[in-house]
Amino acid sequence: MDTSLTARLASIRVLTQFDETNYLDIKVLNELDGRERGQANEYIQGILRRRSFIDFVIAEYSSVPLEELEVFFKNILRLGIYDMLFMDGTPDHAAINEPVEIAKRQISSKSGDMANAILRRVQREREANQLPKPAMADRSELVATTFSHPKWMVERYVKRFGEREAFQLMQANNRRPEYFLRANNLRTKTENFRLRLEKSGIPFEENDWLPSYFKVASVAEVRSKGWFEKGLCQVQDIAAGFAPAILDPQPGESVYDLCAAPGTKTIVLADMMNNEGTIFSVDISQERIGKIAENAENFGADIVKIQRADIIEERFKLADAVLLDVPCTGTGVLSKRADLRWKRTPDELKAITEKQAELLDAAANMVKKGGRLVYATCSIEPEENMMQIENFLKEYNNFELQPLDDYLPEEVLSEDKLSYQTLPHKHNCDGHFGVLLKRVI
Repeated sequence: MDTSLTARLASIRVLTQFDETNYLDIKVLNELDGRERGQANEYIQGILRRRSFIDFVIAEYSSVPLEELEVFFKNILRLGIYDMLFMDGTPDHAAINEPVEIAKRQISSKSGDMANAILRRVQREREANQLPKPAMADRSELVATTFSHPKWMVERYVKRFGEREAFQLMQANNRRPEYFLRANNLRTKTENFRLRLEKSGIPFEENDWLPSYFKVASVAEVRSKGWFEKGLCQVQDIAAGFAPAILDPQPGESVYDLCAAPGTKTIVLADMMNNEGTIFSVDISQERIGKIAENAENFGADIVKIQRADIIEERFKLADAVLLDVPCTGTGVLSKRADLRWKRTPDELKAITEKQAELLDAAANMVKKGGRLVYATCSIEPEENMMQIENFLKEYNNFELQPLDDYLPEEVLSEDKLSYQTLPHKHNCDGHFGVLLKRVI
């Protein structure tokens, strides 16, 4: 067997590093070609979406307790089982043989034999419809294992939504995500981009919630066309487009995009403003600032001024409009970022909400009288969303919530129309929250 890097080997290495460091570093995937890179991404996110259930299966068939298995070997087994149970079209011999060979070459022949025995048994019992099913006395543990979410998250969602809807949410989090492309009207026109999609034969659905958004099953074929490099379109979930939509920046205005990296929303703002006015794209990360500059140039956003700054510590001139898309738990994007479900903790949720409150305070002090402030997250947690805004308004009587029904469809709005919240199982997109605040004094 060739010892060069493959999608499977790269995936095992990334997953092993994640287990050891709690950090998902996919830079090694850059060594793969486009098709292999896509396959590796599917393995990594897919295994993380199904990790608890896969580990349950391993524990059923392994003579060595799960917690005693070497991490690299455990991820070899995870990959083989995921390939057999969840990957469409992978022949069993491929799902078994390469992981077994990796175990032999990277660990030992004994490990290869053990991997072969476990994976062959999974294959036999799957074919006989005899795979084991979780059966724990603890209901929350049973659900957490079945749906591969941490137990604290399961308990939280069952309490909030009820068991049936919580199951629907977790099932949505475990689906392979679909993606949205936003046509960049600074480089093309929406109607021309639609024609490109039609002529290319790439299946798509045009979204009627916002102009210029097209849903596609995969971005791999789009990437192969070179459209991203030409700045014709960008990957952005439809729900992520809601924050710029309600900010409604006008040509000639001064606008802040805070916590802006990698600059996706900055590009949308420049597009909406017809490249007239000024957008200050601000982020604290020196490394990520470079990505904003690269995107602004690529997508033709000429009005962008980039600044590395800690907005909590530094003072800024007042602007007509401020977009604050805060760092958050990311619980609205668990299908695309499955690693987050294993990284987040209740204590971390508390720390994140405290940081968000500081950022919101700083953003409020950048808004002119009569100006607008949008607060947005990709979270579905109340503490990060409406509770955060309610606490803010207790301290800032010079801001008022504005109705959103002129900007967004009713199905994503709260009953009072003063906020939006998308949920993956209800809206078939990522989970995002946002409000529009006007400074009245």
